[in-house]
Amino acid sequence: MDAESLPVTSETPEPRLTDSLGRVIHDLRVSITDRCNYKCVYCRTGEMGAQYPELGIEEYLRLIGVFVGLGITKVRLTGGEPLLRRGLVELVRELAGLRTLWNQPLDLALTTNGHLLDELAGPLKAAGLDRVTVSMDAVDAPTFERITRVAGSFEQVLKGIRAARAAGLTPLKINCVLLRGFNDDQIVGFARFAREENVVVRFIEFMPLEEGRLWTPEIVVPLREIVERIGRVLPLVEMPPREASETAKRYTFADGVGEIGIIAPVSQAFCGACSRVRLTSDGKIRTCLFSQVEHDLYGRLRAGADDHELRAYILRTIEGKEARHHIGEPGFLKPSRSMVHIGG
Repeated sequence: MDAESLPVTSETPEPRLTDSLGRVIHDLRVSITDRCNYKCVYCRTGEMGAQYPELGIEEYLRLIGVFVGLGITKVRLTGGEPLLRRGLVELVRELAGLRTLWNQPLDLALTTNGHLLDELAGPLKAAGLDRVTVSMDAVDAPTFERITRVAGSFEQVLKGIRAARAAGLTPLKINCVLLRGFNDDQIVGFARFAREENVVVRFIEFMPLEEGRLWTPEIVVPLREIVERIGRVLPLVEMPPREASETAKRYTFADGVGEIGIIAPVSQAFCGACSRVRLTSDGKIRTCLFSQVEHDLYGRLRAGADDHELRAYILRTIEGKEARHHIGEPGFLKPSRSMVHIGG
């Protein structure tokens, strides 16, 4: 498509981000920092901290606005830990304004470790945020604090979860990355937590995205095993997908109370229906978590590109999106950045 023909007005956009395989890209994940106030042992194996510069809030807003003008209908703010960014509430408020500008629904979500959520849940909801996902890898305090390496973190995150629920940032999702022999003893506890706290718990298979070299296939706890282990205690019923690009297999409990999801990129890859693209904290497009190449969108903006030129660059980049990842295959290479430096 000729990017010069695309409007710069507030007309309602049609989905235009389509890759060479015909997949429509409508989900943008934006890291607004790679800083984090936790040092989770499976993620940040050293003390490396932030490695990449952050854009200004106005620069994120402009780049996200270009994506929305191309048909993006879901924006998720991530990190690092996005609640560390000064100006976050203002950014959410400005992003919410894109709904009016483009006369279309725009789902605004955020992924956080929850440590600062207690105070920010209400202001974020008032600014226009729809939903929150909290990363939480254990449901007992000693295990949780061994993982985060931050004292008092468990109770602080519980307060954040409850504040988010009270503010109406729902459905509230809890993401747990499972590692065999590390926190897989938490599976049934999380299933009960989903029911007791009225949250959607999602288990995520461990992917090779850590800073160190911890990942092996044996550490992965696959979908089938998770379902079996919960089912022995709390029988599950699989739920139908809401859309083809949904990443989680969804289950409810036999009595209809509660929901869990399982995201299984290793044992049951969902690349064929992928609808995502990522923007790193320093303004690079990543068309896959496991991309070996990054595309410097911010570099074009900094060099003076107008919105038509940025649109053209995005369209060319998305067209070349990878068909799939190659986890576990001979010759597989980890991406140059770890997860905390890509954006969750």
